Amino acid sequence: MKKVYILTATLILQTILTACSAADTRGPAATADTSAEKAEAEQIREEKAEVKEEETMNTTEIPALRDCVPVEMEGALIGCEVTYDELKDPGVFDILTTHFNAVTFGNELKPDCLFGYRNSACPGTVEDTLNGETILVPKLNFTRAEEMLDKIYAYNAQNPDRQIRVRGHVLVWHSQTPEWFFHEDYIKSKDYVDPETMNKRLEWYIKTVLEHFTGPDSKYKDMFYGWDVVNEAISDSSGKLRTDAEKAEEKLTNDTHGSNSSWYHVYGSNEFIINAFRYANKYAPDSLELYYNDYNETDLKKRNGIIELLKEIKENEGPKGEGTRITAMGMQGHYHMDQPSANEVQVSAEAYADVVGAVQLTELDIRASAEYDGSEEMKEAENEKLRKRYNMLYYTLTSLKKVSGVNVTGITFWGTVDHYSWLQTFSEVGGGNTKNQPQMPLLFDENYEPKPAFYVFAKTS
Repeated sequence: MKKVYILTATLILQTILTACSAADTRGPAATADTSAEKAEAEQIREEKAEVKEEETMNTTEIPALRDCVPVEMEGALIGCEVTYDELKDPGVFDILTTHFNAVTFGNELKPDCLFGYRNSACPGTVEDTLNGETILVPKLNFTRAEEMLDKIYAYNAQNPDRQIRVRGHVLVWHSQTPEWFFHEDYIKSKDYVDPETMNKRLEWYIKTVLEHFTGPDSKYKDMFYGWDVVNEAISDSSGKLRTDAEKAEEKLTNDTHGSNSSWYHVYGSNEFIINAFRYANKYAPDSLELYYNDYNETDLKKRNGIIELLKEIKENEGPKGEGTRITAMGMQGHYHMDQPSANEVQVSAEAYADVVGAVQLTELDIRASAEYDGSEEMKEAENEKLRKRYNMLYYTLTSLKKVSGVNVTGITFWGTVDHYSWLQTFSEVGGGNTKNQPQMPLLFDENYEPKPAFYVFAKTS
């Protein structure tokens, strides 16, 4: 992954060396010291020198994204998403450690994973203390997240000048939170708890997760730069708070939800969002950035709804233990080849930054064009489309600071290599692949090699 070699020069050199080797084994008559042979030997030496020079010139170092993007974007983080299994792939780990200075775990810090993927039933309960009160809480399992963090921790220890920092994703989300978490005794068949009880569970969960990973006694406390506090709380259809009836055919009795929100079912308001940011502010170190994160964030109706929510979070800001805190808006960036436009991205970033001060692209990938079928014949054309699309987006992002003073503090790609992208699988979750179409949305191909789009971001000057 470190270098690209032009093979032609190498083949020429091999041919010449073979010829020289053959000449050395010939008999005395064939190797007579004639002027013609001297000239031939001199020519061979010159050709070998030229080949060596050409090989040196054509051996190029691939720029590391982490050495380019922060320069172009005044210190912005450049990150990627990886899952538990992907991090075990040496090719992915090489890409991560070579090109990125930040990483987001795809699933391993979400509620369902931290509950041990026991979505159908609570994994058991234990007693814990919250604000002096003993409460019964579900057992948490940090194993998968810790295995990933330990691998990055070890890399950081060996490479103090090439640190990789972590984005926590996510504390509060309607999806991938087991339904039993909202019910009495953590049993799905029982009644929903009241908001007061849910507030205790919410505070306990945020407290426990943040203290475990970012508390003063945590091994990992210096690894995290920020955390998504609340994810995807605004409805695509209404532009208002996501409800428990976003999708009629999705039952609230399901183990988990893709569209409907049991958070809303319990509260009937955005109280849980305001409280989540209040609790996060209470238990997170002051150095940890706190975010709201959402997709379809450039759609006018949804953008207006997100802005109203951000304003309410900001209006409730206050001291640690009392008020909320928010650092930036996470624009997920699950975009299509033909939308949103550069203007829509710019206007949206400006609107969000006007409320919370900064924005980040947090889950960037590009859906394939409508006609792409995954064939080798169409790959070259699709790669060129992808390069142009990323070029437009990157130009927009790098221009924001100059044009309107917007602070874009990070870009995270949702994946590393195309074949691991979540878009390769049919998904009705927002931003997903709803047509089961082949995809090539990222900067590295199935051979772990950089694609033309990579060089949009890997600029050295």
